[in-house]
This record gives sequence, structure tokens and C-alpha cells, in this order.
Amino acid sequence: MSFAELGLHPALIQATVDLGYRHATPVQTAAIPVALGGQDVLAQAQTGSGKTAAFCLPLLHGWQQHYQAGLRRPLHGLVLVPTRELAQQVGAVLEALARGLPEQPKVVTLYGGVSINPQLMRLRGGADLVVATPGRLLDVVDHNGLKLSELAVLVLDEADRLLELGFADELASVLDRLPSRRQNLFFSATFPPAVRRLAGQLLHKPAKVEIAMEAAAAPDIVQRAIAVDEGQRTALLAHLCQAEGWRQVLVFVATKLATERLAEKLRRQGLSAAALHGELSQGARSTVLAGFRAGHTAILLATDLAARGIDIAELPVVLNYDLPRSTEDYTHRIGRTGRAGERGMAVSFVSAATEAHFKLIEKRQGLRVAREQIAGFESSEAVLPTTSLVAADGGGVKGKRKSKKDKLREAAAAEATRTGGKD
Repeated sequence: MSFAELGLHPALIQATVDLGYRHATPVQTAAIPVALGGQDVLAQAQTGSGKTAAFCLPLLHGWQQHYQAGLRRPLHGLVLVPTRELAQQVGAVLEALARGLPEQPKVVTLYGGVSINPQLMRLRGGADLVVATPGRLLDVVDHNGLKLSELAVLVLDEADRLLELGFADELASVLDRLPSRRQNLFFSATFPPAVRRLAGQLLHKPAKVEIAMEAAAAPDIVQRAIAVDEGQRTALLAHLCQAEGWRQVLVFVATKLATERLAEKLRRQGLSAAALHGELSQGARSTVLAGFRAGHTAILLATDLAARGIDIAELPVVLNYDLPRSTEDYTHRIGRTGRAGERGMAVSFVSAATEAHFKLIEKRQGLRVAREQIAGFESSEAVLPTTSLVAADGGGVKGKRKSKKDKLREAAAAEATRTGGKD
């Protein structure tokens, strides 16, 4: 469906053309008309499905209508996001789409990691649309830099991440300061129980939009799993970059320290690599991302949290150097490639020690990825039996923990042995 068929302001339709949006994606086709009608929206769509424009376009359309009708509010729209990179991305999309409007809304982006003073200065005279992380938003409100009492539209973007990253208390504090009568647009890639509860509390008779992964991203992503010994992963990564001509690859690593160490090892081999993690200053993070987007850096090593908000339309390859902890994280990771109709590739390194965990990811994703062997890097380690995968603290591997019934049976058996079976 074309954007012209969705009922948007003509200037916004032209903006989609100018920005190269060829046609509305499934989530945009489903969500935009109901959002324009003022209804709450509950949307589930994968990363890369076009959900940012799915709420930015109705926000701008509604603001333009209110402005023309002389109903301009001190704050029309608030978009809450989990990370500073995503805040910057959403703010940039709003500004780009708004350029052709007869009147220009004031868009302000708020996030931590930088001084609050320039953001407070930017808010002087108010703002029409604000994109913010919850913690910095509360800081700004506490400094009397922004009032939330007359908000018209609230957007929660990546709601699952907002809760997963520990923002529950901050989010509750923000919601307490909002007017009860408002429109709510709720977007999430996954809907674990905590997100469902939040949606139930926030939304009033929402229009439900569910975009299956097949329609959003899966057909555009080739998924590969390469069997490799843990000690050979760095060498294999360097080999693949050169042998397969990867001009850009986003590599997911488990820890901040590992991103730095791996980047240094790759640079020693003559490869252009940089680390992205939460301990970098905002200026350093922006510099690293700019270099990667511009193609000056070929390999970006990132943690899950640091990679949130990275939006590169034609990113060709994502690689799981360390496997993600959960299926949801796997979905978010591979969604960094294959965006906006482009074809992408997601590669996972699977060692003997992580084979069981990758099988669990496959099971919960409903897929099966054939294991590859790369000549010269064949895996020599034996796959560990399930019993050897239990951690020393008894926590076990995800998906291999004992059930409550198993534990009760074991306790009863142990007690029977101790007492000789006597009452």
C-alpha cells in the first residue's frame, strides 16, 4: 500500500518519497490509519519492520492538525525509548519527516550520558515533540524543564526493552505524571508477561496490530551457524571478513571488556575494528557509530545494550560471536540486518559448549540452521553432554533447569534414603 492511501497530510506523503520510502510496510499499513483516528494502538513488530515511521507519521500529522485548529498544547507527543542511540534515531526521523510541513514542530531529544544543561536550554519556550529515555526525562522534569500534565500522545517504543533494562520504576514514575486522558501507542518486538501487564494498565480498547516475523524480517535474512572451537573464533572472524568480502559487520559480544579486547586483536591483524559499549562517553559513542555508518570502520564489536538504536538500512552482516542469553535477544540482534526490504545475513558461532543453548534458540524460534564447517577452522571439541552443562552454582544452562516436581522428587528420595524408608 502507498502512503498516499493512509490519510496522511500531503507534506508527510511527500516526505516519505523524499526519504526513499517506496511503500508502506505491513506495520505502517495497519497502525497508521487507526492511530490517525485517535485510537490506542498495541503493535507487535520486529526490529527493521518500519515501526518508527509507523508512530512518527501519526504524531506529526496529529500535531499539524492541532496547530492549524489553534489547539496547540505545551507538549503534544512524548516518545519513551530505552537507549540514547534509539532516542537520537527517533528524533532524527521525526525531524526529517517534518521538514516539509507548513509549520515546523519543535523536536527535543533527551538522554543521559551528557550534560543536562544544554537540554534544559533547548526546552526553553517548551517543545512540541519530545523523545526521551525515562531517567533523563525525570531529571528534566525535576529541574522544572518540562511539564507532562497536558500531554496528548504517549508512545512507548521497544517496550520490552524498557522493562528488561530495569526501567520499571522510572517508567511508573513517568506514567504517574501524565494526564489520564491521552492517546497511547505501544510498540514492542516481543510480549513477555511484564509487557502484557503494562499494556493492560495503559491502553484503552486498543487496536491490536501483530506483524508475523515472516512478513517483517525473516525472508530477508539468511541465517548461518558455524561450528568452531571457542579459541578459534577471532581467527575465523578475521578470515570470514576477508574471504567473504564483508564491508560492514556488526559483531555481538557478551561483555564490555570483550569488545575492547577483540577490537584490539582484529586491529593487530590489519582490520578496521572499533568497540561500542556502555562505558564510552556519549561523544565517543557518536564518533564510533559515525565511523561505522560512513564505512570507515568495517567491524563494530558491541554489547546488546550498546547496539540498541543502531539503524543502518543496508547493514549486510550481523554476527553472534557470543550467543545471546535469550531468544528475544536473538530476534533483536538479527533484526539489525535485512532492514527496509534489503537482504541481510545473520551468522552465529556455535562451539561445543554452546551447542545446547543454540538448539534451544532454534526450538523457540521454530527454525533449524544447518551447522557449517569452514576449512581450516573445523571444530575439534566434542559436544558436551547435558549433565556437564550445569553451572557450579546449580543455575544450569538456560532451558535445562530442573522443574519444581523434579526437585521435590529428589528431596523425597534423599529423605527416604536417610531414614531407611521408615516414617
